[in-house]
Amino acid sequence: MTGSAPAFPTRRTFVFVHGAWHGGWCYSRVRERLETQGHRAFTPTLTGLGDRSHLLESRPDLSTHIQDIVNLALWEDLHEIDLVAHSYGSWVASGALEIIHPRVRSVTFIDCHLPEDGQRLADFGRPEAAAALQEARRSGAAGRPAPSAAEFGVVAARDRRWVDSKTNPHPIGPSFEPIRLTGARDLVPIKNYVRAPSYRSDRFDRVREQLIADPDWNVRDVPGGHDVMIDEPDLITQLLLELTVRRTP
Repeated sequence: MTGSAPAFPTRRTFVFVHGAWHGGWCYSRVRERLETQGHRAFTPTLTGLGDRSHLLESRPDLSTHIQDIVNLALWEDLHEIDLVAHSYGSWVASGALEIIHPRVRSVTFIDCHLPEDGQRLADFGRPEAAAALQEARRSGAAGRPAPSAAEFGVVAARDRRWVDSKTNPHPIGPSFEPIRLTGARDLVPIKNYVRAPSYRSDRFDRVREQLIADPDWNVRDVPGGHDVMIDEPDLITQLLLELTVRRTP
């Protein structure tokens, strides 16, 4: 018998980690597309954000957010996970992998810095962002206000209005907690990095250049702004399905 096998023959399990100021809502378009194709897609919201913004005053830290993702995997009994993290979500996903990496078959980082052991988010970012973060800490605020959707490079005007209506202050605690990593991220069988170069970031460009030279990583550039899952949901959906297929020698 001859004939080609389906491109994606099995049902996949995706877990998405959003970035700062956002919530699981930012992946809704990608989630819908994956579910329409028969896959499972979990889009949790980190403590203090989105539909969990009422918990901002509990002052969550990085460990809280890491536990949000770990608990999802444990309580939902998830295995063979395709983990996807955007922007700040790379810190959360990297920390979560220290615990759940045996359950993860692939990880895809989108437009982000990849933290190393002992680093703090507060030590990275643009000077104006660092100044705003320090001011929020001095004033005792639980969170720092969100930039506008235009600053994220969201392309369509109606999407900018939508994003601006959904973002809320990001807890400041995660920015000052050093991340603890032992190399679990490197143990994931399939590793991908996706860059949206129209969003200017020297840090993200340096990560891209570093990983291009690493044969263990797949690196792709995509159009759209920083919130590429909002700008290009069809492209991101298809790209995730392609990048998370195990390569054969």
